[in-house]
Amino acid sequence: MLSKEKIARINELAAKKKREGLTIEEAKEQSKLRGEYLQAFRQSMKKTIENVTVIDPNGNDVTPEKIKRIKNKKFLH
Repeated sequence: MLSKEKIARINELAAKKKREGLTIEEAKEQSKLRGEYLQAFRQSMKKTIENVTVIDPNGNDVTPEKIKRIKNKKFLH
């Protein structure tokens, strides 16, 4: 997860971009911070998806096989 300070800086740069535009250095910083944010988001989402079990209305486990394999692999280690 990204720190509160980095998220605040992303928001600050976005607001400044709307108001008056960014310098080249600020645009580079914004791009770098957004990349870090996306990486953290994807990692968190991956962990969430890998821990999901999908149950249909009849109570059957219909979790995709790929996720079942990932879960089994985790428990083997």
